[in-house]
Amino acid sequence: MSPDVDLTVLKPGRHALRDRLLALDHRLFERAAARNWPLAEPVLPRLSRSADHGVLWFATAAAVAASRTPRARRAAVRGLASLALASLAINTLGKRSVRRPRPLLAPVPAARHLKRQPITTSFPSGHAASAAAFAAGVALESPGWGAVVAPVAFSVAVSRVFTGVHFPSDVLAGAALGAGAAFAVRRLVPTRAQTGPPPRPRAEAPALPGGAGLVMVANRASGSADRIRVLRHELPEAELVECEPEDVESELAKAAARARALGVCGGDGTVNAAARIALRHGLPLAVLPGGTLNHFAYDLSVEDGRGLGRAVREGEAVRVDVGRFSSGDRSGVFLNTLSLGVYPELVREREHWAHRIGGRPAEVLAALRVLRTDRHPLRVELRGETHPLWLLFVGNGVYHRMGLAPGRRTDLADGQLDVRVVHGGRHPALSLLSAALVSPLTRSPAHAEARVRRLRLTGVAAGTPLAYDGEVTEVAGEMTVEKLPGALTVYRPLP
Repeated sequence: MSPDVDLTVLKPGRHALRDRLLALDHRLFERAAARNWPLAEPVLPRLSRSADHGVLWFATAAAVAASRTPRARRAAVRGLASLALASLAINTLGKRSVRRPRPLLAPVPAARHLKRQPITTSFPSGHAASAAAFAAGVALESPGWGAVVAPVAFSVAVSRVFTGVHFPSDVLAGAALGAGAAFAVRRLVPTRAQTGPPPRPRAEAPALPGGAGLVMVANRASGSADRIRVLRHELPEAELVECEPEDVESELAKAAARARALGVCGGDGTVNAAARIALRHGLPLAVLPGGTLNHFAYDLSVEDGRGLGRAVREGEAVRVDVGRFSSGDRSGVFLNTLSLGVYPELVREREHWAHRIGGRPAEVLAALRVLRTDRHPLRVELRGETHPLWLLFVGNGVYHRMGLAPGRRTDLADGQLDVRVVHGGRHPALSLLSAALVSPLTRSPAHAEARVRRLRLTGVAAGTPLAYDGEVTEVAGEMTVEKLPGALTVYRPLP
């Protein structure tokens, strides 16, 4: 700034601009008060009251989550998290930094008045901030649900001017703050679209308009009727074969003989069977989640028939890694995880309790329940040395949630086996509980991890149970686990 500029000259100009903006704000408020909105008078005051203390948004989140789709549940949680951050900012900074009085109610018709008038300062509008934060948070995770919620949020914001408790600038500032809170939450916790597997390596797969050439085998026991209906709408020319669990593998083999692309709807075990047959026949695989966990489909960013339908129509596909194990005459492939020791029991117990008490407490409870009975650690030889282990986990790709149960992967073609162990010893309960309590798991002294392309175990006791992708077999003696990089082509909607 030039040294001969007189700052006292600038002050009146700034004050004059502020005064003009405040005058415009008052005029807009008075116009809104004078306008006759017959359809709004019975609705907006009630809607405004329903948003007190976030009640409306908690109810909306419950309704969204009740649709039982993973994206809807994530959208509901993200909306509430954004609302919480916006409310914190409003109550700690917003209301205290600008102490603006509320508008005078004289111009506003009495029928619009709220039964209880707010007593906090006017700027910015907390209701508008909460509405914008929730709607923006939902939309960032699920644009479809965002479009449903947005009109309600807009109406709540408008209701604050309509009922005379805020000036228009209060509402605009609150809405801007709320939207900013939603984007701040997204920066802290990226959406599934942001953290989904990278679209590499892209693969050549036939584009099947209408689904002609796709044979989809659905496991009737998976309870996926709604998703199948959506897929029928998206791909009306696809052939759909529904069968009982015991017939899945034979029907997949028959389908592979006549299909240009093999489809499967079911849980992780069913998908594993389809992957084996797709690899054998060199076919691209279309996976529609239909089980309880659906790790592979969700890590692939396939959540419903709409996204999968688009990928099949457009020929959008990627190549993913496959894990393979062999021990004597036993061999198989896995798309998600392989485990030895007490891990299968831990995961089963954890999943049983997680929806009731939460993930971390469920891990601790699972460790306690599994260790109530006497057991001996698994003994394996690594690099010529014998090691006692309570569990060994191998992931097909690196899992990014650390704990006794796997989280999710952001890259299905990373060429890595994610190997984690809990060491054996004299105090198994202490080892497993420390692994369950410490977050992330890699900080536990009882735990070790490695990223490798190939793993060899020797000295595995006869009859040792091995779990992989929901299936269980027994292994003994020497065992190898390795990666098949980019071995499987799968349809995946690309960004």
